[in-house]
This record gives sequence, structure tokens and C-alpha cells, in this order.
Amino acid sequence: MPIKDSASDASALTNASDIFSLIATGEAVSRSALLERSGLSRVTVTQRLNALIAADLIEEAARTLPSGGRPTRVLAVNRRAGHVLVANIGEAHLHLALMSPEPAVIAQSTLRYEVAEGPAATLDKIADGFRRLLSDAGGGNGILLGIGLSLPAPVDYKRGRVVGPSIMRGWDDVDIIGPMVEHFGVPVYVDNDVNLMTLYEYRRHFPQADDMLFIKVGTGIGAGFIADGKIFRGAHGASGDIGHIQFDSADAPLCRCGKLGCVEARAAGWAIARDLRTRGFKADNARDVIALVEQQVPEAIMMLRKAGRVIGEVTADVVSILNPGLIVVGGTLARGGDFLLSGIRELVYQRGLPLATRELTIVLAPPQADIALFGTGQLVVDNAFSPAGAVALLNRIASAAARSPTGRSANGERSMERAD
Repeated sequence: MPIKDSASDASALTNASDIFSLIATGEAVSRSALLERSGLSRVTVTQRLNALIAADLIEEAARTLPSGGRPTRVLAVNRRAGHVLVANIGEAHLHLALMSPEPAVIAQSTLRYEVAEGPAATLDKIADGFRRLLSDAGGGNGILLGIGLSLPAPVDYKRGRVVGPSIMRGWDDVDIIGPMVEHFGVPVYVDNDVNLMTLYEYRRHFPQADDMLFIKVGTGIGAGFIADGKIFRGAHGASGDIGHIQFDSADAPLCRCGKLGCVEARAAGWAIARDLRTRGFKADNARDVIALVEQQVPEAIMMLRKAGRVIGEVTADVVSILNPGLIVVGGTLARGGDFLLSGIRELVYQRGLPLATRELTIVLAPPQADIALFGTGQLVVDNAFSPAGAVALLNRIASAAARSPTGRSANGERSMERAD
């Protein structure tokens, strides 16, 4: 349906944001459910749904749902309706991906970089990498829904800026969103990598756990918290920074943040590698630690067990304050399995009050590469398909269709707004 053929067609699309959001978020996946959840008349729902289907944004899938009578066709977002661009900024690599709305990877690449390159050069490198991904993939599918960046640093999510000291030297309070919007002209979201890992684990593996603590134990240590089904970020993005809670002792080790006795300085991958080097082993990072554990090196196993108890000690305090129903432990050191997990469980159950621990479950995250990248994709999609995001998205599509010679608001095979 050519959207610009009539004002009513364009109006039907731009007014369909509520219908689109209900379908995209899974709150209503049939025509009858749309009628019930939207409170709109059957004629209005049909008109707006037809506009979304004509724009190739929504499709009636072949699978059906049991309805007690005749089968009901399922409404779903057309996976070719759009794409997202995401980047996980690590300590030495940039992992970029072009993703579909599931989110699922369409294309990806890894680039080397150094924090010393600075934010401006790094953001330009990411933008160039995104353009190459789009070019190699033929432009992606449909419209660019948005861009997401994952950073290994505390992030003020509302402003999209790194806050406070971190390993991202030179990034503190730098505008990240502005330059990326200049490159691509779409919504941009920035968050801490552990929050994004938490989001992914919750949405994909533990959706029933509306109060969940995720602990990432890798080169560094951090945590993310799901409270009543939503990421809890705190006032300025500093929540979950358990790696820099300090323990007093006579031999408190120096942390890379400059303080003494931090959890990280005792139990993070870099700290265990440091201690292994003093015993003559070759270990530079968390991956090297796990390699030694997998080789059954007693010293490495002993240190990983000890790290688990340190993490368990601080986790017990978090459990007393937040009372999660589930704790999920992930990150590179989680590959050590029970060598790490047993220590965490021991201290949590030993120190926690029975009310907070009697139904508490502590498990390892399912192994998967770069879940921060998938969490970033999920963040972008969640925002694009939210009620407010759906309004902005459909307005962009209608505007692009009005500017197009064909007047079509269609997928990648027709004229739809692109950001490449």
C-alpha cells in the first residue's frame, strides 16, 4: 500500500503506534487480544492493523494459538521490518553487530582498539565499522530501529555518559549519544555492560525471576539487578558496582581504581592472575586463569575457590538489602563452575538471614559468547517497541515514505529510511 497515496493511510500508520507496541512487546498477539488490550473499536483496530501489515511491519504468522474454538492466527513483528546496530566496547576490542529485532545476529565484526585512542576516535571507528557491516549485508533489513553501545564503565543511562573514574580513561562525562546521532540520525542508547548482560539473562533465560541479581566475574567484577522486571540503575548509574566495595585488613591489596582492599583487588580475574604470576605461572587475565583451572593446576583452583568466598561475602550483604529470588553468576571466571560457585553459595547461605535465603537460588549463567552484545540489542529493541518508541518509529517511517519516489513504507527491498 503506498502510504502517501492518501492522508488517511499515513494517518492510520502514525496512529497505529499503540497497536504496534502491543504486538511487538508480546502483550497482544491476536486480533481479539488487540481489541481487549487496546480498548479500541473493531473498525479502528482493523484499520490500524491493516496499515501496519501493508507497511510490512507486522505479519500474521502461520502458527496458531489455541483459542478454544477455531485457531487464531498469530500477529508478530516482521523480522525483516528493521534492524539494529550494536557495539560492545571492551578493554582491547570493539565487537560490532548488525541484528534483527529478535535480536539475532545478521552480521558482526571485531576490531582492535585501545582506550588511549580516546572517545572521539573510538566512536568514529565504531561508525565506520557499522557502515561496513551495513554495506556487507546489503543495507540490513528495513529501517534502522536504533543504535546501542555497551561500555565497561559506570554509565548515567539518562544522559548516556560515563560517570566517575573507570578503565575508560578520558571518557568521563563525554557526549556519546550526540556524535552517533550525527552519524546515523536514529535513537542511540548507552549503558553499562553488566546491566546489559543482566537484561539479556533475564529476558532470554530467566523471565520468571522478576527480582534477580546477576554477577559478572571476569577481568573485573560487577552486578546488575532486575527489580520487579526492570533494570535498577540507581540515581546516576552506579548501582551494582560491588567490585569496589572495600574490605579492611592489614594486607589490603591495591585496586586498579586506586583504593585499597576492593573486592576486585581480591577476586577479579586480573587480581587472581597477579597472584598466580607471583607463584611463577604465566597468567595475564581471566582467560589465562580459567585455562590453568581447566588444566587442574592446584594453585589456580585454590585461588578461584578463595575468590568465590570473597564474592560470596559481599553478595550476602546485597542479598540482605535487595532480597532477590535468583542469583545468576556469569563472566569468564564462571567457566570455573563449582570451583567458583561453591564459595559464593557457602558465604551467602552462611551469612544471609533465613527469610532472604530460604527460597534463594544461585546458578551459573548458561554459557554464551558476548551476552553484553545481545543485551545491547535487546535494549534497543525494547526502546523502539515501547509505546513512546513506537510513536517515534512510525513517524519516521511515514516521513521516509512521504519523501520516497515510490511512496512506500516497506522493507529493505523497497524504499524505507536507511542510515548507511
